[in-house]
This record gives sequence, C-alpha cells and structure tokens, in this order.
Amino acid sequence: MKPEDVGLSPDLKFFRNRDAAQGTPTITHTTIYKCPNFSMVILFLPRNAVIPLHNHPGMTVFSKLLLGSMHIKSYDWVDPDSDSSSVSSSSSSDDEQLRLAKLVVDDDFTAPCDTSVLYPTTGGNMHRFTAITPCAIIDILGPPYSIEEDRDCTYYTDIPYTLHSTDNPSDLNNIEQDHGCLAWLKEIDMPRELKMCSVHYGGPPISDK
Repeated sequence: MKPEDVGLSPDLKFFRNRDAAQGTPTITHTTIYKCPNFSMVILFLPRNAVIPLHNHPGMTVFSKLLLGSMHIKSYDWVDPDSDSSSVSSSSSSDDEQLRLAKLVVDDDFTAPCDTSVLYPTTGGNMHRFTAITPCAIIDILGPPYSIEEDRDCTYYTDIPYTLHSTDNPSDLNNIEQDHGCLAWLKEIDMPRELKMCSVHYGGPPISDK
C-alpha cells in the first residue's frame, strides 16, 4: 500500500510541519474498516509523539509506515506460555510483578519501507512508537481489540535486565546470552499524558464486494 491508496500525500500540511508541538502531542487515529475478523486503522503522529509500549493479545498485526520517520522498539516474552520468568520488584512497597522479555526491534524507520508483521507470541508483539518526524502508519489488526473477548490493550514500562535477577537461569537457554537484549516489563495503567483523538476517515471508500 502507498499513501495515495488512503488519500494521503507528503504535501499535506500535517507532514510538512517540522515544528515540535507545545506540550504533549496529540495522536490522531482513523478507522478505515472494521469487522469481527479484523480492523484497519491509520495512526497520525506529530513530531515527538509517543505511543507507549503496549501489547496485542492473541492478535496478528500488519504495520506499514506510509509517511515520515519513526523509532520502533518491540519485545516478545522470553517464555510466552508461562509466568515462570518473573520476579517481584523489591524497589516498591507493592508486590509488582516483572516479566522477562527479549528485544526484537530497536531501530529507526523511514517511509517507504517494508511491512512488518507481529504475531501473538513472536515478531515483537509489544511495541512502542516514537515519531521522529510527522508520520502516518497503517495497522491491520486481526482480530481487533475487544474487551468482551479478552483482548484489551495493556501498557508496560521496560526496566533494564541488570536491575533484577531471575531464579530460573534456564529461562535464558534458548536466547542469546547478551543481557542487552533482555528487559523486565511491568504492567502500568494507561499513561495519563497519552492524548489520542479519533477523526472520520476521508480517503477512498472501502468496498465489501
């Protein structure tokens, strides 16, 4: 897919604006199409906007950066089938569970670039987007998020691996013995500074036929 397929152009004012927004930038999203099996959405991120680290439970997601540049950081669980690679944080009065994850992607991307695919347990199911320039990214999520079907979005913060240790060294047998590719993820509430708004899709119509 190209930007013009969904009515976008680098000549639009949004993409020509290189000035950083005052305060926390607002992220805009529009739904192109949605059905029980999948949804298609476009996310518009102003310069310096951040979509925090979040997951896609039981979902397969195709993502393509249509315009602009962004930094993507993504993780998968070291052991996706259990919580054995977990520790309790002793740095807080709360018994906060940290779960071990391996780094999949930590790089800058500039459109045009290849489509990326993440799966329920591989491909970087948990990711963070940081806009370097104003950018637009299209996501196809199958199946879509659904609280009723236990596919709600969970947010995380990542903590360096070296700040905690695991009681199960065998957890690391099947991954690189490079602690730089490991991190502990901790569930957090949706960040209060995250500002998102929805707009009507105004591009070429989608046909069910």
